[in-house]
Amino acid sequence: MNFQNELDARTKEAEEIVESFLPQKALHQQTVIDAMEYSVLAGGKRLRPVMMYAAWQMCGGAGDIKPFMAAMEMIHTYSLVHDDLPEMDNDELRRGKPTTHVQYGQAMAVLAGDGLLNYAYETMLKGALAADDKAAYIRAIELVAKKAGIYGMVGGQCLDVEAEEKELDLSEEQIKFVYENKTAALLQASLMCGALLAADERAAAVLEKAGYDLGIAFQLQDDILDIESTTAELGKPVGSDERNGKKTYVSYLGIEQARREQERLSQEAVEMIDSIEIRDGSAKEAREFLKELIVSLCSRKK
Repeated sequence: MNFQNELDARTKEAEEIVESFLPQKALHQQTVIDAMEYSVLAGGKRLRPVMMYAAWQMCGGAGDIKPFMAAMEMIHTYSLVHDDLPEMDNDELRRGKPTTHVQYGQAMAVLAGDGLLNYAYETMLKGALAADDKAAYIRAIELVAKKAGIYGMVGGQCLDVEAEEKELDLSEEQIKFVYENKTAALLQASLMCGALLAADERAAAVLEKAGYDLGIAFQLQDDILDIESTTAELGKPVGSDERNGKKTYVSYLGIEQARREQERLSQEAVEMIDSIEIRDGSAKEAREFLKELIVSLCSRKK
């Protein structure tokens, strides 16, 4: 397998799937639909739907996973739209383009995020209603709701925002809590959904731990790039953590130890995925792809 060719093909497929599920044109709400579309189609790796599909293939999935792939990208995008707002990270560039609030105004950006979040659940529920194994689909929706909500991503964002507003000096444990929930939770949900929709609860449990390791390693690399990279390379401002006086895990570990920890976690995630039993050749190919994807994500330069 040529990993880059495979990644490009899977990313293109995910892009087409996500675009196909975006809301249709309307009358009075067209502006918010335009803002939602602008946000989703502004580019990106489509990492979460790609991971979900590969996990589903690895676990021998059948049926229709496409609504969940699209919904996960909508949820991820809504979080970025809100993160970029002046009240949050106050960023004006995302993927080399003006952020949604710069393009459409702050109020419409809030509505675009709200719209994407709600439409994601509408999309998943339609998929569940059309499925033969509705119980597995409902279980997957419950998982997404938890990982994206107050006991997941929103919970991590809560502590992150509060720390900035109150200038709290977060402990190492608290920073890991932010990483686990703000970053790792949606990666876990993506991998676990693939297994749950394939009716493989055992694999879902393994992928939850692998997703945790990947999420922490991914965020460590993000923090390293924020220090070492450039705006041109990343397509978004760099040095924002330092400007905002924000303490990161790298602040505690230092660059070199952070790199070592990131490598340890990514290797552990690969080993956990390697431990999952597979049923056929296509499942093996999906597993190999997932392993290489993890390694590439944790060594990325942008």
